Amino acid sequence: MNIKITSKELEATAAIKDYIEKKAERLVKYFGEEIDVYATIKTEGSDKVAEISIKADTEEYRAVTAHKDLYAAIDKDIDILEGQIRKMKTKKDKQNMTESIRMKESIREDETEVSNEIVKVLYYDIKPMTPEDAKLKLQEQSQNKFLAFIDIDTGKTNVIYRLKDNKNFGLVEPEG
Repeated sequence: MNIKITSKELEATAAIKDYIEKKAERLVKYFGEEIDVYATIKTEGSDKVAEISIKADTEEYRAVTAHKDLYAAIDKDIDILEGQIRKMKTKKDKQNMTESIRMKESIREDETEVSNEIVKVLYYDIKPMTPEDAKLKLQEQSQNKFLAFIDIDTGKTNVIYRLKDNKNFGLVEPEG
């Protein structure tokens, strides 16, 4: 961590420098030791102004606070900077999470893209019944679009299905 302290119209004592350094240590947990801290302290009227900016990687954060007590202004600046950093980290984490979810979904889509294959097999009993009974049974099963059955009169397998209008039905009978 590199710290540079500049003072204007106010002497930067060793105690102030130590205090800024001690408080800036709170920010190391977000970036590691690779941060540059620039602090400027000055007097404006009866207030002491502390301006602290941080550069880490490609990011830059800045806070300026005026207070009667210089130590309180430094504390407030560090709190503001910590809030800015947390907000940005949370935003980036959400962005990364969203991107990773999208990536997983696209991988899943790539894996599940199957063409010209039988991908699902259903088994069910084919019961002998009349086409009229099959129509009634298909009406009871609103989720199904078709029903295979054995025609009692012919003994052959038939299929009854719903037409696109969802009101009428079609019947498939084998020839011969």
